Amino acid sequence: MNPNTETEIKQPEPKPNKWRSALEFGPLLLFFGVNYFYGIYAGTASLVGATILALIMSWHLERRIPKMAAIGCVMVVFFGGLTILMEDDFYIKIKPTVASLAIAIAIMGGYMLGMNPIRAMMEQLKMPDESGIWRELTFSFVGMMLTIAAANELAWRNLTTEQWVTFKVFGLTGISLLFGVVIMFILHRYQKDMDID
Repeated sequence: MNPNTETEIKQPEPKPNKWRSALEFGPLLLFFGVNYFYGIYAGTASLVGATILALIMSWHLERRIPKMAAIGCVMVVFFGGLTILMEDDFYIKIKPTVASLAIAIAIMGGYMLGMNPIRAMMEQLKMPDESGIWRELTFSFVGMMLTIAAANELAWRNLTTEQWVTFKVFGLTGISLLFGVVIMFILHRYQKDMDID
């Protein structure tokens, strides 16, 4: 073997994390359980701690942190911290509303300014900039965030704290999963069109 020959070493691509669902939904389920037995403040503290731990585990397993997970963690720590420090569950209750509206405004604002925030969030999706998929995904994500914000506002203003926690964990998650199906349909349709071309 010639020692002067340069050998290209390819870095292995990170494998899909089979624990992704547990990292996403584990903190919410813990929040639900702790709140049921110990109340909203203990539940909020557990949510903050578990969300930070999930982000650390995501980095450990994948060597990357999803952008949406990072934004969500910052929001949980901020509003959860206010809830505990102020001893007022108002802050954790409005967190889904504020976070969803902020993300919707950022996505739509970026789109209107000619940027592509969704592509930055879905960097693994290999589609050309001019593809119509980005417009459909943008409006789908904005629609999801606005729906979550509106649903949360109705919930925390009209339900008891225990009922709101249940709605947050299962109701808002259900809305996200429903829009997830819509987004998967969009991706499948464009992938099918590319295969035909």
